[in-house]
Amino acid sequence: MKPEDNKFADVPLRVKTWIYIIIVFALGISHPLAMKLFVSWISFQCFFEFLRMYQNSSNRVIPSLLVGIMQFFLLYFLPIERYFVYSSVVAVMVLLSFFLLKTSLQQLTGIFIALLVCLFAFPHLSFIRETASGLNAVIFLVVITELNDVFQYLMGKFFGKHKITPKISPNKTLEGFIGGVFLTVLLSNILGFFLLNTCILINTVLGFILGISGFFGDVFMSYLKRKAGIKDTGNLLPGHGGLLDRMDSLIFNAPVFFWMCLLLINN
Repeated sequence: MKPEDNKFADVPLRVKTWIYIIIVFALGISHPLAMKLFVSWISFQCFFEFLRMYQNSSNRVIPSLLVGIMQFFLLYFLPIERYFVYSSVVAVMVLLSFFLLKTSLQQLTGIFIALLVCLFAFPHLSFIRETASGLNAVIFLVVITELNDVFQYLMGKFFGKHKITPKISPNKTLEGFIGGVFLTVLLSNILGFFLLNTCILINTVLGFILGISGFFGDVFMSYLKRKAGIKDTGNLLPGHGGLLDRMDSLIFNAPVFFWMCLLLINN
């Protein structure tokens, strides 16, 4: 069998990396303070990978550290409403500093997107941890989101024939998308029953919306990477690429699930 014919050649490496991801995730969500540190580290690493993706030639570590450290203090000291106000100030400061360094318009656009993702999307993970559903809700969201990726990946490998986004992500298929969302809805009903104590209707709605939203988060990052001319945002996670490659589905899912929690679960 030729290497290109073996559709599952990368599965053992991906599974091994998943073990490390699960361990780090478990430690990261173990305590509210640990969660804030975990989310801030995610933003640091992902902002660094964004700068790499847009080929920013200046020092990438310092602005990434600034984003991560400032986010931790904002998450620790401020309630949600004030967090968004002050994180907007941080975003403007970072953008202004890159503007003064005569960064190109294309790079500034990429940095703006990076700030939206790191300062406004990912922090919702911490906000979810602090809601009434708390730890269980975070576990539900991350397991649903990540396994939705796995389901769509495997369904595409087994049954995929029709390309759904050929110019953006050629490996994604209509069969993988539909099969993945269907399995995600089933998983949502199982996990929702045990973790959220929610009814079948709510669990089905959550699974359906998160399955679709996670897909679009993945496609969104694939579009940015294709525009930047790269395959992966980094090499932190063998078999997966960078952390941003693994977190892409949460870009939309984290905010969407937070607001669905407020509307459907905590009321």
